Amino acid sequence: MTNAAVLFEERASKANRKIAIATLNTEKTLNSLTLEMVDLLYAQLLKWQQDDEISCVFLHGAGPKAFCAGGDVQQLYHSAIEQPGGPCEYAETFFEREYRLDYLLHTFNKPIICWGHGIVMGGGLGLMAGCSHRVVTERTRMAMPEITIGLFPDVGGSWFLNRMPGRIGLFLGLTAAKMNAADCIYTGMADRFIENAQMEEVLASIEAIDWQGDNTEHSGQITAVLRRFEQQSLAAKPTGNIPAHYDSIQQLTDQNSFYDIVDAIIKQPSEDPWMSAAAAALNHGSPISACSINQTLSNTKHMSLAEVFQYELMLVTNTVRNPEFVEGVRALLIDKDKSPRWQYDSVRAVPPEVLQKLTTPPWPVNPLADLKPLA
Repeated sequence: MTNAAVLFEERASKANRKIAIATLNTEKTLNSLTLEMVDLLYAQLLKWQQDDEISCVFLHGAGPKAFCAGGDVQQLYHSAIEQPGGPCEYAETFFEREYRLDYLLHTFNKPIICWGHGIVMGGGLGLMAGCSHRVVTERTRMAMPEITIGLFPDVGGSWFLNRMPGRIGLFLGLTAAKMNAADCIYTGMADRFIENAQMEEVLASIEAIDWQGDNTEHSGQITAVLRRFEQQSLAAKPTGNIPAHYDSIQQLTDQNSFYDIVDAIIKQPSEDPWMSAAAAALNHGSPISACSINQTLSNTKHMSLAEVFQYELMLVTNTVRNPEFVEGVRALLIDKDKSPRWQYDSVRAVPPEVLQKLTTPPWPVNPLADLKPLA
């Protein structure tokens, strides 16, 4: 079983209860998600949700480098090139089931602790965002770098980017800027900072909880444990980049048009490495993606979580059928020349009809139409 893509374990706890542990176990690919992994997690979470002996779930990634670096993009790429223009069977099935998994995490009726150590990108954020107790460590590096491959921040990105302070969500989506642990907490993507070396002690303390009452009370008991370890870890907490740059980000994104926002970010005179990297990523990224990100955050601003996932599935289905995605993955991950030949040379050159086509449903009924709204 140690070769399984996802490992599942149940540890005995007090009050005749158990702690469920799920480990993403593809360390060589930085625990990037495949369709198999999504299906395994979804089925097991449904079982644990219905098992009265399970008090909570602990989700983490194997190895020291990553919780989850996102979806296995190379498999999605091959699906897209095998069926140009779509339907891209594997890719579209993957996204539908991944979003169902993410939605299950958001609506899960028991506490879920996510240990977000190391790289947390793309689909890794989709998993982490829905968990009730989200822990980051001294080596957490979080980002939504989809603009670099012709995609957009999905897996609920339209939901959580829109709920960050100010216009930080738009900035992060456009620039793929990396967040450390302090940034993750500041933007609402994480709840606690705990040193990674403490993980087994945290687990042991959770196993030692004398479970009382219902899931709400169990959540409070877990919070008390995590708070204690966070207080012990404060000296190791890094300084965030986003709080220090908040005012600059607000100024850059406060323009008369989206095009002016892009110009302001790209042309900013900055010797600051973090801001310079953000500007370079936008300048080098897909113009179609940049326009799509802006449009998506605007269109989904007042949507429910279920509606957001339905919208994102429509958009991602059309996006993987567009050659922009194939070219982006080719340049970054296949040929690795890092010189993508985008269809348009700037955001101003992207025709409105391209964005309209991306937001035209490709099927008569959305495959996620059955998602039940949050109570």
